[in-house]
Amino acid sequence: MLKYLCYNDKIISIIKYYYRLRHVTNLSAGVRAMQIRESAEDYLETILVLKQLNGNVRAIDIAHHLGYTRPSVSIAMKNLRENGYINVSADSLITLTEKGLAIAQGVYERHRLLTDFFCALGVAENVAKADACRIEHDLSDESFACIKAYFDQHLKK
Repeated sequence: MLKYLCYNDKIISIIKYYYRLRHVTNLSAGVRAMQIRESAEDYLETILVLKQLNGNVRAIDIAHHLGYTRPSVSIAMKNLRENGYINVSADSLITLTEKGLAIAQGVYERHRLLTDFFCALGVAENVAKADACRIEHDLSDESFACIKAYFDQHLKK
């Protein structure tokens, strides 16, 4: 494990660098430009998780899960529906469209892998989850692929 410490420090430095880019709107070519806002990605990820846990998802479930007010969630669902990321049935059930599902799965994969990666480095699970939630939106596809490959090769149990 000692031989990986320097490499791990480099990875952490890279992650911190991308994290600092969070509020930059004109990202360089090497960093993935977000197609939708971070909050929208969080809502889509939450819909995916709640669908896996409960089978059905309603706006009130999202509000409870995220700790948001029902009106805030309703506005977000309206925007997601109008932009083609979700469908809302007559009985208020929320489902992801193909486009919304692709984004949700990508964000959720990043979240799970980054959480596991940080935990493998010795970060407490609650801190790892919080950090992963913040970083998952800003990390380039290239950096994520390298972290994933490194994790799979060296740290995965």
